[in-house]
Amino acid sequence: MNLQVLFYISMGAWFLSEIYYKQKLKSADKDQKKDRSTLGILWVVIIFSIVGAVTVSHISNFMITDSVWILYIGLALIIIGIVFRWLIIRSLGKYFTVDVTIREDHEIKKDGLYHYVRHPSYTFALLTFLGLGLYLNNWLSLVVAFIPPFIAFSYRIRIEEQALVEQFGDEYIEYRKMTKRLIPFVY
Repeated sequence: MNLQVLFYISMGAWFLSEIYYKQKLKSADKDQKKDRSTLGILWVVIIFSIVGAVTVSHISNFMITDSVWILYIGLALIIIGIVFRWLIIRSLGKYFTVDVTIREDHEIKKDGLYHYVRHPSYTFALLTFLGLGLYLNNWLSLVVAFIPPFIAFSYRIRIEEQALVEQFGDEYIEYRKMTKRLIPFVY
C-alpha cells in the first residue's frame, strides 16, 4: 500500500476516533464538571493546527530532510499515538471523559502507564501531532502542528490537576510528586 494512502487512512482514523470520543465520552449530568471551556479550546486549536500545518507544508519549503525516512517515522508516530491513546482511554474506563470532570465514585488511576505519567492520553495525542509535523517534512509545519496543541494541553492539564487536587487533596499531591506530567522520567 502506498505511504500516502496510509497517511490519509491514519488521518481519517484519527479524526473519526476523536469525533467518537467527543460524542460518546462526555460527562453525565450528575458529574462535577470542571472543564472551564478547555474542550472547546482544544478543538479550535487542534483544527487550526492540523489545517495550518498542512497548508504551511504546501506553501513553504523548510524541509527537515530530503530523506524518505522522515515520512515513515511521522506515520509511525501518528499510528502509535492513535492506538495508544485509544488503549489509555479504554484503561481508564468510566473515568475517562472528554471534558474535565470528577465522577461520583472517582479514583486516581496509578497503575500501568499512570505509574509513570499523569496524563498518558495527552502524551499520545501530542505524539500524533508530532508525527503529523514530521510526516509533512517541514520545520514550520512541525511547529504549527505541535506547539499550539502542546500549549492547549498544558492549559488543560493545569485545570485538570487543579480539579484533582480539590477532589483528592494530599493523595493527588503525593501522586503528582511521584510521577511526571507527560514524558516518563523527564517531564
